[in-house]
Amino acid sequence: MAGDLRTSALRTTVAGLRATRRRRQVLVLTGMVLVVLVAGTGALLMGAAGLTPGQAIAGAVGLGDKGDVFVVQKLRLPRVEAAVVVGAAFGLAGALFQSTLRNPLASPDILGISTGASLGAVTGTLVLGLSGVALSGLAFTGAGTIALLIWVLAWRKGLHSIRFVLVGVGLAYLCASLIAWIMARSQEQEAAAVLTWTVGSVSDIRGEQLALVAAGTLVLAVAVAVVARTQGPLALGDDNARALGVHVDAARVGALLLAVALVALATSAGGPIAFVALVAPAIARRLVNDGGAALAASAATGAALTLVADVVGQHGLLGVAAPVGIVTGLVGAPYLLWLLATTEKRSR
Repeated sequence: MAGDLRTSALRTTVAGLRATRRRRQVLVLTGMVLVVLVAGTGALLMGAAGLTPGQAIAGAVGLGDKGDVFVVQKLRLPRVEAAVVVGAAFGLAGALFQSTLRNPLASPDILGISTGASLGAVTGTLVLGLSGVALSGLAFTGAGTIALLIWVLAWRKGLHSIRFVLVGVGLAYLCASLIAWIMARSQEQEAAAVLTWTVGSVSDIRGEQLALVAAGTLVLAVAVAVVARTQGPLALGDDNARALGVHVDAARVGALLLAVALVALATSAGGPIAFVALVAPAIARRLVNDGGAALAASAATGAALTLVADVVGQHGLLGVAAPVGIVTGLVGAPYLLWLLATTEKRSR
């Protein structure tokens, strides 16, 4: 009898914790959607051709003045959509890296995955003259190659996350040097166009490219949802994950492959937008506060962070228009320094 009462109480407690967790997740997702809506509305209204809310809505649905329709549908709305899609991809990829490797520093920009994708894309653009799907494929090849090299060089009777990060940092510098060399050998006009992209920008993503990135991100997000059940056990450590029936190596490889694909897709379109993949999962985990990977919340936070940064870059940074990557870098660099300092204190 007493055992039944304890079991019933335990089940009630677990059910209560799950309900609380779901409520927090819903609240965080709702909050981030509201941030996206507010920032997106501001992006549609602000600019040299200022619009009223009515003009923006009419322009979005193809009604009203032709000039308003052009400004909204061809210039501002695609930029908002691109920031949301690319930011969500980076946020989700960062959450996968950090939860799989159990290291808050394990983001694709620090590991060199983003730089590898950039190297592939820059090579495709300036050397091979590629674009579209072929360029995305080459970016994925670059990101995948760097990920494989990190895995091989960091493996010593197992995968240690600190070694993984250090090897990634070294390869990131190598890729950055190769990118600089390729740009130095290119025509000045071509190199100047690529330079803005290497900083990170969503200003030129539209049409077929935007549709491709959005569709690819959606497909990969569905795949992440399928493998998400392994992220909780992996966060408990390899031994505990195996005890729970998880094939650790296969789960880790699968999650990292999806993360690499997300980074390659986002980077091929918007460039290596700095620190979104590092900061967004950290914010999401702190808001959800359930000890999990917070994958959906990380994607939503990445979308909101990128869009807000792009709006600030266009209209609020010292009166000078700046690519989104500059704004995220200004936000992310202090966070990285703080993270390094607090990690050092915890390790003592």
